Amino acid sequence: MTKLIKVAAASLIVAGLFATTASADAATGQKYYLKTMKKFTGFNGVKFAAMYSQAEWEDRFANGGEGFIKEFSEKFPDMANFLSGDTFKEKIMPHIKDFAIMYANDSGNVPSC
Repeated sequence: MTKLIKVAAASLIVAGLFATTASADAATGQKYYLKTMKKFTGFNGVKFAAMYSQAEWEDRFANGGEGFIKEFSEKFPDMANFLSGDTFKEKIMPHIKDFAIMYANDSGNVPSC
């Protein structure tokens, strides 16, 4: 019985070591925005995030960011290929979303960029 408990405990520890948390981060989103999108939009991070309220950003990023990609591809055609790429959709967009919502015009927060 004690062997079974030891094996179960060891299994939980090993599983915990391999578990990853898929979470986005506003600070990472700010860095991604400045590095990848600012050159296309010409906006600093403050102006970009303050374009919309938190609810409006949520709407744009709903359905896999469909509204965000469409709107910003139309406003900034040079950015369309970047926005429709898998790297943006899978790696960058979740962080950009958190950044935009964290510093939206109704959030009371101001980014340092």
